[in-house]
Amino acid sequence: MDTLALEATQPKKAQNGALVLLPGPPIPAKRKPAKKTKKAVVFFEVEILDAKTKDKLCFLDKVGKILPSFSLYWYPARQSIRLDPKGKSLKDEDVLQHLPVGTTATFYFRDLGAQISWVTVFLTEYAGPLLIYLMFYFRVPFIYAPKYDFTTSKHWVVHLACMCHSFHYVKRLLETLFVHRFSHGTMPLRNIFKNCTYYWGFAAWMAYYINHPLYTPPTYGEQQIRLALTVFLFCQIGNFSIHIALRNLRPPGSKTRKIPYPTKNPFTWIFLLVSCPNYTYELGSWLGFTLMTQCLPVAAFTLVGFIQMTVWAKGKHRSYLKEFRDYPTLRSPILPFIL
Repeated sequence: MDTLALEATQPKKAQNGALVLLPGPPIPAKRKPAKKTKKAVVFFEVEILDAKTKDKLCFLDKVGKILPSFSLYWYPARQSIRLDPKGKSLKDEDVLQHLPVGTTATFYFRDLGAQISWVTVFLTEYAGPLLIYLMFYFRVPFIYAPKYDFTTSKHWVVHLACMCHSFHYVKRLLETLFVHRFSHGTMPLRNIFKNCTYYWGFAAWMAYYINHPLYTPPTYGEQQIRLALTVFLFCQIGNFSIHIALRNLRPPGSKTRKIPYPTKNPFTWIFLLVSCPNYTYELGSWLGFTLMTQCLPVAAFTLVGFIQMTVWAKGKHRSYLKEFRDYPTLRSPILPFIL
């Protein structure tokens, strides 16, 4: 059978020697490869104006889809390029073709002032309270009366408060070095003076009274101290858990933002109700420290910190709602169902 099929496909010779082609399947003709159409390249004309004076600073011709990096007067971290003089700064990953501009685009430049890295600011503002508090704890000279130089308190809650305060700021320093991933590399240099004044000043004020020779323990004694310690440690673990969860949302070297959700860690389940639970746990830690020391400066520091963290939490909450359409509406900024 196979032999017959093979013979049927072969050309046969006629009696006069001429070849006779038997009918068979048509041989497809080779098609010429289609020529690749070149995409039209769109170029932009970019004009840079001063955001305050509206003076023309520079003009860029034949710019591609990505706005090239350039130096007007300062290094890139100090520069802010905006679509509107009073608008937000453009991101590094923004593309010209995706911006609401025509082929002739006008941008506005603003000088952000001298910049300093976030890591440097955090390390400075956290190392200060740690060292300042220890100076009062060990009662170095020129703080209290000379007869109290390098003496120790007779109340064990004073020593416990020192351990808790030191633990808190050592934790913050280690998180700055090994946990936090910052979306912005720098901040204005003036912030380091403002932040250090806040943290260092309150640390000295609290430490002066807690370690004072005339300090009196909490009203309800050991029971109050143990309850406060439990609250403090619980919230410190919770705060660290939230920082780890937020870190895992952002790959190294990227600026991507995602909606944070609870993980297998029970301390992260508060994400179901709160947008910024790291601030919630931070507030709880200082409430516990206030209860432990029963000290007015600590309560003042907790109140001021709560007000500031509420401002930050509301800002982040609004940002989440604006950026993600499917963001959970049940969440509150910092306090579940309240604030």
